[in-house]
Parts: sequence; structure tokens; C-alpha cells
Amino acid sequence: MPRSIRPDAVLVQAVIAGALSFAHLHDLAEAAGQSGWKAWAYPVSVDLLLVAAWRRLRTARRDHSAWTWFVIALVASLGANVATAGLLDLANVPDWLRILVAGWPALAFLGGTLLVHTPAAPARPADDEPTTPEVDMRRTDTPDPAPAPDPVPEVPELAPAAPFPPAPAPAAPPVPAALLDHARKIAAAHQASTGTPLPADALSARLGLPAPMANAIAAQLQLT
Repeated sequence: MPRSIRPDAVLVQAVIAGALSFAHLHDLAEAAGQSGWKAWAYPVSVDLLLVAAWRRLRTARRDHSAWTWFVIALVASLGANVATAGLLDLANVPDWLRILVAGWPALAFLGGTLLVHTPAAPARPADDEPTTPEVDMRRTDTPDPAPAPDPVPEVPELAPAAPFPPAPAPAAPPVPAALLDHARKIAAAHQASTGTPLPADALSARLGLPAPMANAIAAQLQLT
């Protein structure tokens, strides 16, 4: 299915402006003494220089030479439009204008050659764009610093332990009453025969009792 063709106002305006400027440049060149195909070559030369300068500006906005040749081509086009608007007598063109028209081919050739063969300057980064610092990825022989040791936790000081209380003295074993009476009789007989109290160890030997029991009997009998 064929695509529908819609008129573009900008394109139509560009065609009209280009045709009028082309005709004005032709008329000015013809009035300056250029006849035949030479008069038609002048507008082509001006428009080609204008287009070449504009294409260079699209890739290098800060190229001063491109701006210079763009302004020269634009002044030539605008000057032809103004000169043919009735401000200039085309039947009696001044000599300086004839000189400009005659020298234009060489000027246009120089500008086109410089625009085509001059390398474009590298684009500079914008001032507001952040710049990334360069990182040196080369390895060095300096070893990495050893990691710091973990801090040793502080141990709280323990309070001194309280002294153990003294062990209670073992309780005296109970003494049966019959055994106590028998020991009293033996102690009384020893007192009567010797005149001295019966020692506890002697009582233990006489009764055949263990020392704790003998000591308990002696304590009750008050024997020394």
C-alpha cells in the first residue's frame, strides 16, 4: 500500500527560500558580468559552502573556522537578497561588487577545502559534567597492611572470696548413764588408792573406749 504524502510546512518554506535566494544570487552574478552557466554556478557555490559549514558545525560546535565560513556564506546569500531588492542599480554595478563576485570562486574553493580536510578538534567535556578521577590499576609491591587484631574484652575483676567459716567442733558423743557410773567408780577407786585424779588416757585404756568417748567421759567427770 503506498504511503500517504503529507505536505511539510517547513520543507515547503525551505524550498521557497532556497529558490528565491538562488535566483537573487544568479541575478547579482549576471549583473556583475557573469553570463551563461557561470551566473548559475554562483548560487550553487554559495549554497554548497553554507551546507558544508553547517555539517561541520553539527560535529564540532566549537570549531571557529567552521563558524567563519558559515558566516561568510550566509552574508553572501543575504547580501545578494538585499542587493536585488531595489537598493542597488543592477544596470550599473559598482566596481567593488564586481571584484567580490569575480573573486568568490577562489574564496569558496578555499573554504570548502579547509572544511573537508581540516581534522575536527576533539570535543571538550562540558564544565558542568562530573569528571571521573583516573584510577591507577597497576599493582604495587607494597603488601596490604595486616588487619588490626580484635580488641580483647576486658574481664571484670572478681571480688576476693569471703573466708570460709571455721568448721564447728565435733559434738561430743552421748555417754550412756551406766557407762558413766562405771567410769565414776573406777575414777573414785584410783583417787582413793593413789591420791591423784585418773588421767583421761588411763581411763580410755581401762575401759577400752575410743579417745572421743573417753574424752567425753573425762569431761563429765572433770578429770584432768
